[in-house]
Amino acid sequence: MANTFWADVDRHVLRYGGGFTPEIIDRAEGSHVVTEDGRRILDFTSGQMSAILGHGHPEIVATVREGVARLDHLYSGMLSRPVVELSRRLAGTLPEPLEKVLLLSTGAESNEAAIRLAKLVTGKFEIVSFSRSWHGMTQAAVNATYSASRHGYGPAVPGNIAIPTPNPYRPDFLTAGGELDWRRQLDHAFDLVDAQSVGSLAACIVEPIISSGGLIVPPEGYLAALRAKCREREMLLILDEAQTGLCRTGDWYAFQSSGVVPDILTLSKTLGAGLPLAAVITSAEIEERAHERGFLFYTTHVSDPLVAAVGNTVLDVLERDDMAARVRTSGAQLREGLEKLHTKHEIVGDVRGRGLLQGIELVIDRETKRGSDALGGWVTRRCLELGLHMNVVQLPGMGGVFRIAPPLTSTEEELAEGLRILDQALTEAPLAEFA
Repeated sequence: MANTFWADVDRHVLRYGGGFTPEIIDRAEGSHVVTEDGRRILDFTSGQMSAILGHGHPEIVATVREGVARLDHLYSGMLSRPVVELSRRLAGTLPEPLEKVLLLSTGAESNEAAIRLAKLVTGKFEIVSFSRSWHGMTQAAVNATYSASRHGYGPAVPGNIAIPTPNPYRPDFLTAGGELDWRRQLDHAFDLVDAQSVGSLAACIVEPIISSGGLIVPPEGYLAALRAKCREREMLLILDEAQTGLCRTGDWYAFQSSGVVPDILTLSKTLGAGLPLAAVITSAEIEERAHERGFLFYTTHVSDPLVAAVGNTVLDVLERDDMAARVRTSGAQLREGLEKLHTKHEIVGDVRGRGLLQGIELVIDRETKRGSDALGGWVTRRCLELGLHMNVVQLPGMGGVFRIAPPLTSTEEELAEGLRILDQALTEAPLAEFA
């Protein structure tokens, strides 16, 4: 049966990225996925960084069952109570003036809408984003994405400009003490932006923690300084919290610790807890200006009631269980365990992240910080063999960076088990093969 399955994969499934995990997944429950032959694998990626309440959460299941039977999908111009309620409640979790909400399906779609909104409102078209960014695979989103290969797809949309990613572990501008001089880096970045711009800077879109680009946390003060650069140029600031929003980092939103409020916020992944739900949130002033200019973003599943009902249930659980506080506790446990691995294993070059979105970067040599894609791949495969699913980011100039994002509902025992398996895989890594 398994041979037939993989033969069908080879013959009929269009490949859309890296290789497929060599397991046939039969079901998922809580913090685990279960293979067809009954093997339980601890899920340290929350599916695609999305299932923040674990798999098959009973309240989500109940909401879906009721919603499918009662109110699943409507014409795009029709509104329902779950949609309006979720919009109101999301606005209630955010600082002023963020209060106008558009509900969509995916992160790419929400970033597409945010960029389209920014272009219409400003009357300009140039978009700035990080050199390690990932914002999605639709047109505007993919053209603001630089962490994935851009080769082979023809010319990018004019007006997209990359700025250096502020990576404290691999600094390009140095202080006298050898640390990242992010202020000088940011000044240089916008000197280059100004040199390339044709005078039509519309917006800057960034993640408050750069996830797919290597789990990089910008230095304290960076986002505020970036916002000031935007204000000087009358650009809007879009924050993409696809992976960081809704308690993942120990705050409801990662931007809260920066003191910065974006002009436009995008949510996805975590909002639907594994179901396709996304949001664009902005101010009444921006929404009014966009409406006056005829803002258009009809999609088949805009304002769908079923997933909106799921979003309301997600908020119910996060609020009732004080999930932000729980994540601060479990995040501290995860960080302590990762720091112990850093002390024990020379190949762990760096530990970074916040809450239950953390990462380790593997290196062959701590002094030179030389990485190895092959090492990261080996550790990933060994973890899977031992019962732990991990995601490794492999980008040019970096080694393997593991993004660790278990469900927010993970128990102490599950986090400890994941750390134990990772420890074993690192211990067994045949370093001589990668030196």
